[in-house]
Amino acid sequence: MKVYGYFRSSASYRLRIALNLKGLTAEQSFIHLRKREQTAPDYLAVNPMGLVPSLVEGDRTLTQSLAIIEYLEETHPDPALLPRDPLDRAWVRSIAQAIACDIHPINNLRVLNHLRDQLGLDEGARNAWYAHWVAEGFRGVEAMLSASPRPGVFCFGETPTLADVCLVPQVMNAERLNCPLDDYPTIRRVAAAARALPAFQAAEPDRQPDAE
Repeated sequence: MKVYGYFRSSASYRLRIALNLKGLTAEQSFIHLRKREQTAPDYLAVNPMGLVPSLVEGDRTLTQSLAIIEYLEETHPDPALLPRDPLDRAWVRSIAQAIACDIHPINNLRVLNHLRDQLGLDEGARNAWYAHWVAEGFRGVEAMLSASPRPGVFCFGETPTLADVCLVPQVMNAERLNCPLDDYPTIRRVAAAARALPAFQAAEPDRQPDAE
């Protein structure tokens, strides 16, 4: 199993957490997004979307972090990252997708680069854009978590799930961009509990071999 990633990529961060929680190891190949290595023909042959992460298993390649993590969940079911009950599974997925589909894509590097290179926004305006969409998304996620069907230490109960795997990278990115988080006490509490676990700590961007 081989994983292509980048230390600061939120999607790669999610996959690292999932691999660590499941006790799995993978050969690492690093794609430097700021140097635009994702646009090189060799990498586009791996992932035509030019994004990370990508996972190569035998002669098959998987892309999109949530799809890869669900593949790992199905092939390595213990410890589970999704509850057994179908409604509970859907609820956990709804938190994960609120982050991975609604918040993160608007604020990822290629969007921020477009705002700078094509629309002429300076750093202050780009940071304001980032903070706006974090606030829009976190308001909803905070409400969902505070009304969790199974309140606990983590997003859902007493063990980390796919929701926590997505939440922590988004919180750390928000902190890196100095986004105010005071209005999201449940998000901050859950993220702190998850970040105390070795599996989450080992996945942190600054601890990766390609960190700068």
